[in-house]
Amino acid sequence: MTPVTGGPVVGGIETAVYTVPTDGPEADGTLAWNSTTLVLATVRSGGTTGLGYTYGAPATADVIASELAPLLVGHSAWDVPAAQEAMSRAVRNTGRPGLVAGAISAVDIALWDLKARLLDLPLVRLLGAHRAEVPVYGSGGFTTYDDERQDRRLRQWTSESGIPRVKIKIGEDRGRGEDRDRHRVARARGSVGDAVELYVDANGAYTRKQAVRVARYLDDHGVTWFEEPVSSDDLSGLALVRAATALDVAAGEYGYTLPYFGAMLATGAVDCLQADATRCGGLTVWLRAAALAEARGLHLSAHCAPHVHAHMAAAVPNLRHVEWFHDHVRIENLLFDGTLDPAGGVIHPGGDGAPGHGLTLRNDRAGPYRVR
Repeated sequence: MTPVTGGPVVGGIETAVYTVPTDGPEADGTLAWNSTTLVLATVRSGGTTGLGYTYGAPATADVIASELAPLLVGHSAWDVPAAQEAMSRAVRNTGRPGLVAGAISAVDIALWDLKARLLDLPLVRLLGAHRAEVPVYGSGGFTTYDDERQDRRLRQWTSESGIPRVKIKIGEDRGRGEDRDRHRVARARGSVGDAVELYVDANGAYTRKQAVRVARYLDDHGVTWFEEPVSSDDLSGLALVRAATALDVAAGEYGYTLPYFGAMLATGAVDCLQADATRCGGLTVWLRAAALAEARGLHLSAHCAPHVHAHMAAAVPNLRHVEWFHDHVRIENLLFDGTLDPAGGVIHPGGDGAPGHGLTLRNDRAGPYRVR
C-alpha cells in the first residue's frame, strides 16, 4: 500500500482472543469439540474503531500482530481492497490458507466496519442494499444430541423463532453411524413437520457411493440441502453426488482463496456455493465469491458467523440465506451488543441505523472468556 497524505489513516490494530465453552458436548461427522474460540481484531483511526473477527486458533492473533498490523498502520482507512491485496502478498511465504486467511479475514472485516463508522453509515448502506430482509436457517443439530435434545433445538428454531428452514449434522463417526443418521433424519422431519425445509450436513464424512445411497433416503424424507456429502477437497466427488441426486449439493466453507471457489464452480461441484467471510479473506473476497457464483447462475449461502455476514448478505442479488449457527449465535450474543433477531426466519441488517456492522464489544461480559 502507498502511504496517504490526507484523509483518515489506520492508527493501530489490536487483538483479543476469547474462548467460550459449548453448552454441551458437540460433534459433527468428522470432529468433536467442547469450546469455540473467537479472535477479535480492532482497527483504530483517530477516535473511531472498527471490529472484525474470525473463529479459529489463538495463534491467529499472532499473525495479525506480527504480519499484518505493521503493514497497515499509517495507510488509508478508505482503501480496503488495497489493504486486502497488500496482506495477501505479504503472507506469500507464510502460507495464506488456514489461520493466516482467518487473520486477513478478521482485519478486512474490521477495516470495512471502520470505514462505515467513519462515514457514519450502516455497512449495508456503504455497500448498497439489494434487500432489506436476509433469510436465515437454524443450524447446529449436532450428532451428539439425543432425540429429546435434537427435538427441543429444532422446535426452538421453528416454533419459537418462526425459522422455516433448519439443518442437522449427519455422517456420525466418519460415516460409520449411517443407521443412526437415518434415525435422526426421520426424527427431525417428525419434529418440524412437512412445511419446514430440512437440511443436512455430513461435513465430508461419507464416501462417494455412500453419499449417493444416503441421498435417496434423504430425498424420501423431504430433505432438500445436502452439505458436504463428501470432502470439500474432492471436487469431482461432489460433482458426482450432485449429478446423482435431486438434492441441492452445497460446499465451500473451507474456501480460503478466490481460485478455490473458481475451481469448485468450474467443476460443477455445487448447486449452491458456500463462503465464509471469516476464512476466505473477509468481506472483500466474499463479495467476489458471490460474483463468481452469480456469473454461473448459482446462489451463495453465508457460512456461520451470522452477524459478520448480515450486511454483506443484504448487498448481493444471488444470496440464498445466512447460517444461524448455534455456537456462533451464542458467542456473538454473549460478547456483543447490537446483535440481530431472527424472528420469522429473517434478519434486518442496518435496520436500527447503527454505523458499521452495528456490533460493539461488551467488555463486562467478554472479560471472563478472554484468554489472550
